[in-house]
Amino acid sequence: MSTLQIWGRISSINVRKVVLCAQMLGLPFQRFDAGLQYGVVNTPAYLALNPNAMVPVLQDGAYTLWESNAIVRYLCAREGRFYPADLPTRFHAEQWMDWQQTTLNRASGVAFVQWIRTPQAQRQADLIAASVAATEPLLGLLNAQLEHQPFVVGQALSMADMPIACEIHRWWGLPPHGPAYRAQWPHLQSWYDRLCQHPGAAGVLDLPLS
Repeated sequence: MSTLQIWGRISSINVRKVVLCAQMLGLPFQRFDAGLQYGVVNTPAYLALNPNAMVPVLQDGAYTLWESNAIVRYLCAREGRFYPADLPTRFHAEQWMDWQQTTLNRASGVAFVQWIRTPQAQRQADLIAASVAATEPLLGLLNAQLEHQPFVVGQALSMADMPIACEIHRWWGLPPHGPAYRAQWPHLQSWYDRLCQHPGAAGVLDLPLS
């Protein structure tokens, strides 16, 4: 079986999802920096892999796939692990993965860009406040989901946990989100700690934001 190739800078939340998944599955891979300061994404060779000029891209031998959550699904299905066999459970996992991308990420991403990637003199407090206000209820929803079960869709780690873990890593890496803040979400905190203890989390969920 060929070694997987992952294209994208590790500072990207979407690349981190794929790396986290591959590591939790114990898959060998090579990662190549691409995007932002690394360039690459607008070259003809890269555009042939992903015409959107975005990261990540996965190459599995002759097979190429883009879109981070699709890659996570593919790798879990490929290995027959973290991919729920029970159809209702599988689609609950799909539901939460879509929710991460379309709801949680849209709410939280603005504050991340303002706090981490915008020079302090150019930050807009109103954008940060709106992002925080939109994100907080979503964390409450997650906290309630995890109150009576250890993982997002039940008793077992699944593909749904990986993208959401990367999202929480990013949110809790922002300036005001220390231990006192996190204490209001005890079930979410316990779940996140559980994910961080997995050997595959090293080099992903312990990274500073950039």
